[in-house]
Amino acid sequence: MEYPGNLFVVAAPSGAGKSSLVKALLELDAKLDVSISHTSRAPRGQEQHGREYWFVGKDEFKAMAERGEFFEWAEVHGNLYGTSRAAIEARMTHGEDVVLEIDYQGALQIKQLFPYAVLIFILPPSWEELQQRLARRGDTDPEVIAHRMENARVEVAQARHFDFVVVNAVFDTAVFDLKSIVHAQRLKYAAQRRNRSAVFYALNLP
Repeated sequence: MEYPGNLFVVAAPSGAGKSSLVKALLELDAKLDVSISHTSRAPRGQEQHGREYWFVGKDEFKAMAERGEFFEWAEVHGNLYGTSRAAIEARMTHGEDVVLEIDYQGALQIKQLFPYAVLIFILPPSWEELQQRLARRGDTDPEVIAHRMENARVEVAQARHFDFVVVNAVFDTAVFDLKSIVHAQRLKYAAQRRNRSAVFYALNLP
């Protein structure tokens, strides 16, 4: 089914800067809205229920998954993450553009369910820089960093399945690249036909 709104799905290995980039993009684009995922993990730092994530217990999460309430869900670093189907469809039906921050497994699931989704993968400029960024967080021990670097090699290999790739070497440049992808998607024929239907009708365009 085609919706008036666009769905942008952003994935990246841990430490690549996905969350910071999406936050900056949302500040620049008032037409974009972020979808808040559900997770079984505990809140970190200043995270709040309903702001960064909907925090639920593992049993509750699994029950929601069995009821088909998630667009996609996956286990990442031992925790469960899922995207609410109803929340996404409601926003897009009303013409809103939605951006999701999820792992590559969820992104590929969504592409199968919703072919019009735009998949964007964020790459670090190098393995060395990714490791330094993880270390600079200051809240992860060497074993955790090593595990995330191992996972990152698997995740980065999936970038070839995405529609767009942004290399986060210079933050401002990466934000500009993200913004350019969103703008270009809105100008595609199918998107313009959905959102400017009166113009297409007046011009007898299919």
